[in-house]
Amino acid sequence: MTQKRADTHTPAAVALKYDGERAPVITATGTWELAEEIIRIAREHEVPLYENAELAGILARLSLNEEIPEELYRVIAEILAFAFHIRGRTPEDTRPTDGARSVDQ
Repeated sequence: MTQKRADTHTPAAVALKYDGERAPVITATGTWELAEEIIRIAREHEVPLYENAELAGILARLSLNEEIPEELYRVIAEILAFAFHIRGRTPEDTRPTDGARSVDQ
């Protein structure tokens, strides 16, 4: 999730990890220059980006490795569904099949 510079908001970026077994967790968060670096790294690794200034601001207040709050499950599920769709994947693709776990989410 990203937020661009606006008059009333601090630009923020948040990275989430979803393993298919529990709620998505915050893996990176930052504002200003750190947000730009998070976005650069995501683009470099072809991670889908979703821009929503309000959501990024809410998620940026959470701690690293913290699960997203239940109140955000629906909106995050919609974003994840879109990200899976554009990559030609499904949430089941994140589940381990032989003890190995996907790490590219």
